[in-house]
Amino acid sequence: MAAKLARTLDSLFDTIQERRNHGDPATSYVAKITAKGRKKICQKVGEEAVETVIAGVGNKPEKIISESADLLFHLMVLWADAGISLDQLAAELDKREGTSGIDEKARRPVE
Repeated sequence: MAAKLARTLDSLFDTIQERRNHGDPATSYVAKITAKGRKKICQKVGEEAVETVIAGVGNKPEKIISESADLLFHLMVLWADAGISLDQLAAELDKREGTSGIDEKARRPVE
């Protein structure tokens, strides 16, 4: 199952990259939101995060799945806009593997 998810995310990220670089904002949501700028993209990530939390509290699995997919999609649009690759994200997650979340958070610099 994890391999299927990885293939799906790779394919979706490739599509997002293609549409943000060559899509027509009149026909492509990715091109349209990209044209509106990073602030709009971040606003959508925030909205989808809140909707995912609300779905989680509501404890309806189908709604959690739907909102999680929306959140992942908008995160990927943000990553593409910021020039971040899926390989960079995987490397960060790999770096954290085997580390307690509490320990990892304690090592982060204070901002």
